[in-house]
Amino acid sequence: MQTSQSHLAYLALEHLIVTLALKPGALVTEKQLIDMAGHGRTPVREAIQKLAWQGLILVKPRVGLQVAEIAPDDHGNVMQVRRELEPIAASLVAEHASDDQRARLNDCARAMEECAVTGDLAGFFAADKAFDEILEDACPNGFITAALGPVQTHSRRLWYSKASPERMDRAIALHVAVIRAIHQGRPDEARAAMAVLIDYLSQT
Repeated sequence: MQTSQSHLAYLALEHLIVTLALKPGALVTEKQLIDMAGHGRTPVREAIQKLAWQGLILVKPRVGLQVAEIAPDDHGNVMQVRRELEPIAASLVAEHASDDQRARLNDCARAMEECAVTGDLAGFFAADKAFDEILEDACPNGFITAALGPVQTHSRRLWYSKASPERMDRAIALHVAVIRAIHQGRPDEARAAMAVLIDYLSQT
């Protein structure tokens, strides 16, 4: 699992974008992002590069940095990719994950279940990001994970903008079902459970 300063800066900024603390369309400076991330200039610059590659930050010459707007067709487009690729990824992870990765997925499930009890929406989204990153680490097909990374982040931001406690509770239950199937090493069940989760997220 990545723990570099640039990755920590990326996680901090990604969370601010996903939870709309950095609002769509907002103009920001590098210094503001350094202050918000709590990391130095070089890690934050590397984080900005990754967020720009993911399409979450636009680098505008002579203007500065802008948080990407949310377009009307974004949700349908990102879910189209996730619906095709994420069940395959879950199946591969169920087959190939290490014991440590399975244990960390269980930690994510526990964190999500705690968020369901406390109603901690931001905490759930942080746990969901951890879940996605463990799947990325464990999936042996790097082409799938390269395609999924950006759309998962866009999907989280879109979902957060319309989230409610009831929706969160259902999403957590479906995430936990995926994690249980992966932990038990059952590829077919993991694929099916992920398909159900993606279908639910597509409707909300």
